[in-house]
Amino acid sequence: MTHPSLVSLSLISMGRNPRTYFDPAEMAELEASVAAQGVIQPILVRPFGDAYQLVAGERRYRAAKKVKGDDYEIPVLVKDMTDAEADEVALIENVQRAQMSPTEEAVAAARVLGSCAGDHDEAAKRLGWSRATLIKRLALTNCSEAVRTALNERKIQLGHAELLAAAEKAVQDKALSAILEHNLTVAAVKQQLQSISKSMAAAIFDKSDCAGCQHNSDNQQALFGEAVSTGSCTNGACYTEKTEAELIKRKESLADEFPEVRIVRPGDQYTIIKLVAEGATGVGEEQAKACRACKNYGAAVSAIPDAMGKMYKNQCFDTACNSKMVAKRIAAEKAAEKAAAPATEKQPATAAQSSASTAKTTAAATTASTTKTTTAPTTVQDSNRVKEYRVKQWRTFTKKELMQNPEKNLLVMLSMAATGEFRHVSSGKLSEALGKMSGTKESFSCMGLTKAIDAAGTLSEEYRKMMTMGIAASAMDAIEERRLVEIMQFLELDLKNHWQLNSEFLDLLTKSEIEVLCEEIGLKAVLGKNFSKVLGQKKDDIIKALLKVEGFEYKGRVPRSMQYTK
Repeated sequence: MTHPSLVSLSLISMGRNPRTYFDPAEMAELEASVAAQGVIQPILVRPFGDAYQLVAGERRYRAAKKVKGDDYEIPVLVKDMTDAEADEVALIENVQRAQMSPTEEAVAAARVLGSCAGDHDEAAKRLGWSRATLIKRLALTNCSEAVRTALNERKIQLGHAELLAAAEKAVQDKALSAILEHNLTVAAVKQQLQSISKSMAAAIFDKSDCAGCQHNSDNQQALFGEAVSTGSCTNGACYTEKTEAELIKRKESLADEFPEVRIVRPGDQYTIIKLVAEGATGVGEEQAKACRACKNYGAAVSAIPDAMGKMYKNQCFDTACNSKMVAKRIAAEKAAEKAAAPATEKQPATAAQSSASTAKTTAAATTASTTKTTTAPTTVQDSNRVKEYRVKQWRTFTKKELMQNPEKNLLVMLSMAATGEFRHVSSGKLSEALGKMSGTKESFSCMGLTKAIDAAGTLSEEYRKMMTMGIAASAMDAIEERRLVEIMQFLELDLKNHWQLNSEFLDLLTKSEIEVLCEEIGLKAVLGKNFSKVLGQKKDDIIKALLKVEGFEYKGRVPRSMQYTK
């Protein structure tokens, strides 16, 4: 809920404003206005602990603080917002008011992209930008600090910064000095950068075809007696095309190993984070293991100039979820410390000879208690391919259960009829079955009710029961997933009676997912030291090896990813 009020400046802390540069002349003008009339338009804040945090209106906030002091009560609008929502509002507010540096927009836009899990279309929609504008702004996040400052202070044009962002930071700083010293135009900078930014030494692709190419400056030097810049490619389009092809090739090389593999570009820094178990950003040992089976776990191939082509493994592409898991781990550790504190305080300070033994026993007990307390339930987001397979199997298993339990089948059928779920009954499948059982071998879908009744009348008692039970079973292929689960719960469907590890399921998984699965169902333990050897093979060979492990009981080993809520 948003509501206007007056709040003392002393109760408002600074937020994460994307704007970092405030024009001195413009600020002086605003300060004079505030000194004379006060702040008229409310600033936007959000509750922050026992006080408030600024979301939008920093120029008014700064001006009031300077000319009115900390005790000044400034008009505010108070609104509950998450960090992501506050970032978006701050960015949009500044963009709409104009005169905000594009590099400042770029940093904030990157945060919004992170909150959208890397979805560029969704981020552009939230910001009210076109996708092209978003891409251009994100590219500016690769600008060196010096270039950012120059653009923020309006010493260079946006065109200069966009060109420089495509180069390595060392090149950017050298070029910036030349731009400022000689007052170079955007066109002049573009011409110069084209001759130095496509370095053959920095190329990540196979350069065999470049040896005799006329666009290779080394060859140009031999042909014309001078080179544009030794060791560079003057055909930017070809260079870029080959670079992109190599990036895709490296990405594809990791596809069997991780659920998610992305090419990360400037501006993607808030969409990815290294998955670690310990430290300030650690999610905990158990959660880190579980994350390897998550659809957002994977690897990144860098398309950032200073790290072009480098591959980074063990990454998380859902930074919001990662933050939640870190917070969960911290909360569990604090709870464990609190639980362990009374036991520590009660230790008697008696004879020296018993103190070591007591300390040892206490430490062991505390460690065990802490381990138990800090192991919070793990969270995993399954890939879409696993979800689709799982539901497909559920439908098959539920149909079998319904056909084997006449009493519950009847109750399900009656309930479906009463709740409008009969629309999912497959008349096509029932018509086909009626044709086969009646011996007509025809479909009754378009032949009228009378002929269907006549055919049904010829059925034996056994066939009539089968057809009746098939009514509810036929609906399982189309009924909504949540309704399907409700029926499974009513049937008390035991997946152990239906599912067994198979090649179709394993083929859906990447190596990291397979490793988590094998650890969960006990295959890894049975294989022991041989597991690493098995996992080091090609995926097809891995699957074959895992399905013929001697001494392993496959029946009844149902992994978490196949289970439903009972």
